[in-house]
Order: sequence, then C-alpha cells, then structure tokens
Amino acid sequence: MGLAFATVTVSMLATGCGGSGSQQGELDTPTKGEIHISVDKTYQPLLESEIRVFQSQYPNAKIIADYKPEAECFKDLFDDSARLIIVTRELKENELEFFKKEKIRPQSGKLATDAIALIVNHNNADSILTMDQVREIMNGKAQKKWNIVFDDQNSSTVRFILDSINKGQPLPPNTMAAKSNTEVLAHVEKDKDAIGVIGVNWISDTNDSTAIEFSNRVTTVKLRGDGYTDFVKPYQYYIGTKSYPLTRGMYYILKEPRQGLGSGFVTFLSSQPGQLVIGKFKLFPARLNIVFREATLTE
Repeated sequence: MGLAFATVTVSMLATGCGGSGSQQGELDTPTKGEIHISVDKTYQPLLESEIRVFQSQYPNAKIIADYKPEAECFKDLFDDSARLIIVTRELKENELEFFKKEKIRPQSGKLATDAIALIVNHNNADSILTMDQVREIMNGKAQKKWNIVFDDQNSSTVRFILDSINKGQPLPPNTMAAKSNTEVLAHVEKDKDAIGVIGVNWISDTNDSTAIEFSNRVTTVKLRGDGYTDFVKPYQYYIGTKSYPLTRGMYYILKEPRQGLGSGFVTFLSSQPGQLVIGKFKLFPARLNIVFREATLTE
C-alpha cells in the first residue's frame, strides 16, 4: 500500500520580522525581558511547547501567553494590551486602515497551515462525512439530530464555520459553547448526538498527554472534500495538500516599534526549531520547504 509522507528539509523560506527601531523605554530585547502575548486558545498546546523551547534557549526571556478567544486577541492588539498575537487570520482592510491613521505599521505573516477537527462520540456511527453533510449539520438542515459544540461563542472555530461553511448564515439552535476545548471533549464524550469543533493541534501530538486523552475518549471524523474521492482525517499530509477540507492559516501579528522580545519570538517561530515544533503538532509548517515522497508500508 503506497502512502505519501512529508519529509522536512532544513532550508528555510525567507522570513521578515522586527521592529522599526524606535525607542519606547522598554527593557526587553529579542532574547531578554518579559512580555505578555495573546494567543487564540485553539493553539494553546502548540504555543505552550513553543514557549518552553524558546525559553530553554533564552533563559533570560519570559513570555506570558494569555489564551483566549480570537476576538479578544484582536481587542488586546488594538488597545495595546499585547504587542503580539497569534491568530487564525490576517488583518482586515478596515483594521489596516485604523493602524495607518495611527501611523503604526504592524507586521504579520503565516506560520502554518492549520485545520479544524470534528470529533464525535465513540458510539456515534456517523464518523465519516462528506462536506455536503457537514454543511447540513452546521446550517441545521441535517435529518439526523446533531448537537454542535464549540469551545467559545467568540472562538475562531465559530468564525471559520460561519464564514467558510455557512457563508454567513447563522448556526442552528442546537449549538452550544462549552468554554474550553477540554469541555468540548467532555461534552462529546457524554453525548452520542454531539459533534465538537476544535483546533487540530489538540489531538495531534502523540507525545502529549492531552492529545492522547482526546484520541482515546472521542472519534475524529473523516471528511471528503468537494471534488475528492477519499475520506481523510486531519493528518499533516492531507492538511498540506488541502485534501482535508477544513484548513485555515495560523498567523502572527506583531505591533512592535523596535526589535523587542516580540520580534525575537516571531523570529524563533519562523526559524527551523520553531517550525519543527509546529510540525510535531501535525500542523503544516509555512516556513520550511516540504518534500513529499512515496513510501511503501509492509506489515
């Protein structure tokens, strides 16, 4: 049976990050000091690992990540509560215009291709779905009863489903916000009619106890994208080739007028070590050259 695997090469794609060089009196540097950043909470397992690796390399640096719904991350960026946010979209035109009027030039860039995972109860027979079926579930037109569970009403996963699947149409009444990804897991585990919507890094790192717990307690749905014949799970290869249909970007947005600790952390996230951590969590790194090779597995 021939399967394609992703081989990571060490050559890096060009990255650009850094501040404008103006001085605001902060004492932090790219490798020293302390800052708060705001992170979409769908990326919590991944960013916790990235911060551990970064701080092990630079022991005089301390990054305090606040994990929250994406909408709150952008609020922090606009009200100067955070210089750096990690989110699932880039700035919109009206947001760029706001910064232009303030004479601020935020930097942004894609760090990875991410995916949304759908999870169901082990006793739910419908763990293989077409995208038409997913659309029917999310717009409330499915014949079968489904209880849709998100981590937060302001979550990036809610926005993704509304924008990319429902095309602006509202979610059905049988939709709930569980307040955290672990609560999504708990609800799906108890409710055989539930379908949970989470970021893929919560279930992808097999060395992480949280990811193992998710995999053991719920079933990840296989999906068939429009125009495809195979049903696939959100594995790294299928995310990279976009044959898994629910993909999105992972972005940094940095508002730092000089080379501070935010710039240093972005440089790390874009570097080979930071990108390899992203690969470990089975997202598809954006700043590494990836080569797919055919391999044959034999039992």
